[in-house]
Amino acid sequence: MTLAQQFAAYSEWRSSLSDAVGDFHQWLGQNDLSDAQTDLRLTQLLERLREDRLNVAFVAEFSRGKSELINAIFFADYGTRVLPSSAGRTTMCPTELLFDPERPPRIELLPITTRGSNGSISEYKRYPEEWTVIPLDVGSTEAMQEGLRHVSEMIRVVPDEARRLGFDAGTHNDAFYPTGDDGLVEIPRWRHAVINFPHPLLKQGLVILDTPGLNAIGTEPELTLSLLPNAHAVLFILAADTGVTQSDLSIWRDHIGDGGAARRGRVVVLNKIDGQWDELKSEAEIDSEIRRQVSSCAGVLGLSERQVFPVSAQKGLVAKINGDAVLLERSRLPLLEAALSGELIPAKQDIVRDNTESEFGEVSRRVRGLLESRLAGLREQLDELTELRGKNKGVVTYMMGKVRAEKEEFESGLQRYYAVRSVFSTLTNNLFGHLGLDALRELTQETRTAMLDASFSKSLSDSMALFFKRSREALARSGGEITEITSMMDAVYKKFAVEHGLKLGSPATFSLLRYEKELDRLEAWCNSHLNSMRSLLTTDKHNITQKFFEEVAVLVRRAFERANRDAETWLRAIMAPMETQVREHQIQLKRRLESIKRIHQATDTLEDRINELEGVEKEMLEQIQSLEGVVDRIRDLLLPDEARLRRA
Repeated sequence: MTLAQQFAAYSEWRSSLSDAVGDFHQWLGQNDLSDAQTDLRLTQLLERLREDRLNVAFVAEFSRGKSELINAIFFADYGTRVLPSSAGRTTMCPTELLFDPERPPRIELLPITTRGSNGSISEYKRYPEEWTVIPLDVGSTEAMQEGLRHVSEMIRVVPDEARRLGFDAGTHNDAFYPTGDDGLVEIPRWRHAVINFPHPLLKQGLVILDTPGLNAIGTEPELTLSLLPNAHAVLFILAADTGVTQSDLSIWRDHIGDGGAARRGRVVVLNKIDGQWDELKSEAEIDSEIRRQVSSCAGVLGLSERQVFPVSAQKGLVAKINGDAVLLERSRLPLLEAALSGELIPAKQDIVRDNTESEFGEVSRRVRGLLESRLAGLREQLDELTELRGKNKGVVTYMMGKVRAEKEEFESGLQRYYAVRSVFSTLTNNLFGHLGLDALRELTQETRTAMLDASFSKSLSDSMALFFKRSREALARSGGEITEITSMMDAVYKKFAVEHGLKLGSPATFSLLRYEKELDRLEAWCNSHLNSMRSLLTTDKHNITQKFFEEVAVLVRRAFERANRDAETWLRAIMAPMETQVREHQIQLKRRLESIKRIHQATDTLEDRINELEGVEKEMLEQIQSLEGVVDRIRDLLLPDEARLRRA
C-alpha cells in the first residue's frame, strides 16, 4: 500500500471514529444521559478528530532535491512538477502546504521585514492583513506553477538591514549572503509561506512543511522550537554525490537528531542516486557504490543503515508521470513510501487512538455507572413493593418510615459532601495560584527587567536559568496540589461507595509531566542557542533579551496556558461523577418514598405500581444493551488493525 493509499485509509478510519463518537454523543442526548461536562468533553473530542493533522517536514540544505521529492511522493498525479524544482535555491522560506476549506486556494506570504518586529510567525497568523495574498488557479497547472514561484523571490537590501533581519551578510569569505558589487545583499523576500491547496491528501489532513537550508533554520527559531518538534515525520534529505556535508551534519545534530535519531518518524533520504547510474558499470557495481554511501551516511549520523533510504526523486517523478514501472522500481521511491506508510501512519494512528480511548473511555464508564445506579435503585424499589403484597397498612407505614430515615441519613451525610466541595475549592484555588498565568506574567516581567539591567554575561545567563528554575518550581507546587486533590477525592469516592452504594470507580488522574518535559526541551534549546558562552560573548544583550522573550518565554507561556486548560478540564471531570451520583441517589430515594406513600394512601395501586416499575426495568435493560452497542462500535474502531481483522 502506498503512502497516499495508507493515508487515505487512515483518514477513512478517523472519519468513521468521528461518526461513531458523534452517534454516541447524540444517543446520550436522546436518552437524557448527558450533562454539561459530558457535552463539553465529547464536543472537544469531536473537534480534535475533525481538525486532526498529519505533519510531515522535509529538511535539507539547498540543492538536495527536496522540492522534487515532495513532487514525486505527493503530486505526481498532476502530471508535472507542482512545486518549483530547479538547480540552485528554490524554497527560500519555510513553506506550509495544507488545505483549509474555509479559504479559497491561495498563497499567503509573510514579508521578511516582519522579522524585525517582536512577533512570531504563529502570532502573525492571527493578523491576515500582514500577509500578501496571491490567488492560486488550481485549474491551470501553468498558472499554479507561476504562482508558486513567488515563494522563491528575493530582494536586495543593505548589509546592516540584512543582519538586522538575522542573515549572515557581509564581505567576509564565509558569509552566506555576500555583498554584491552594488553594495547590497540579496535575501529572501518572504519570511513564511502558507499554500492553501485542495489536493486530496491535504483535504484529508496532511500538512507538508518544506524548509529551506541551514541559514534559514538558524534564523527562524520557531522552526526548531515548534514546527519541527511537532512534526509527526521529518525527512532529512542528503545528496548521494556529496554524502553528509558539514552543514548537513550541523542541521542533523542541532535540529533533528538531538539524541533522538531513533525516534519514530525520523527518516534520512539519500537523494539523486541516479548520478551513480553509469552505463559503463554493472548494476552490481552501482548497487555496491550506493550501499557504501548509505553505510557512510549512517555511520556519520549515528543511525542504522535501515533508516537511510537511497532514492532518485527526479526519476521517480518521471516514472510515475509516464507510468514507467521499471524506472519507478529502479528509483527506489516505492521503498521509501512503503517505509513511511508502515512507520508514520501507524504512529499517528496510535496517538489518536490513545487520546480518544482516554476521553471516550472515561465518559462511557460514567454513563454505564449512572445507568447501573438507576437500575439498582429501581430494583430496590421493586423489591420493597413486592414485599408489601398482602401486608397490612402498618407494614406499609413501617416501610415508609424506613425509607424516610434512609433519606434523612443520606441528606445529613451530604454535609460531608458540601465540606468536600469547600476543601476542593480551596485546593483548586491553590493549584491555579501556582499554575496560573498571573504568577508567570509577574515572573516574566521580573526576568525581562533583570536581563535588561544585567551588566555582565553571567548576570544575563543567571536570569534565564532562574526563569526556568522558578517555572519548574511552579509546576512542582502545582503537582503537589494535584496529588492532594486526587488523594482526597479517592478517599471520598470510596467512603460514599461504602456508605451509600454509589458507583464511582476511581477518580480521573492528571499529570504535569508533559509540561515539565516541554520546559526541559525549551531550556535545552535556550542553552544551546542563547545562553551559550559564544552567544553571550558575540550577541548584543538587547538582542538576546528580545530573542529570549519572543522565542522562548512565549512558548513557556503557551505551555502554561495548555496546562491551565487541561487542569480545568480534569477538575471538572473529577468532581462530575460525584455530583451526578449524589443527585441521582437523591432522586432515587425520593421516588422510593413517593411510591410507598402512594401505596399507603391507596393499597389497590400496589400492583399497578409494581407493573409500572417492571416496565421501566425492561426499558432500562434495553437502554443498557443499546449503550453497549454504541460503545462496542467505538471500541472496535479503537482496536489495533490486527485485532480488528481477527474479530472480523
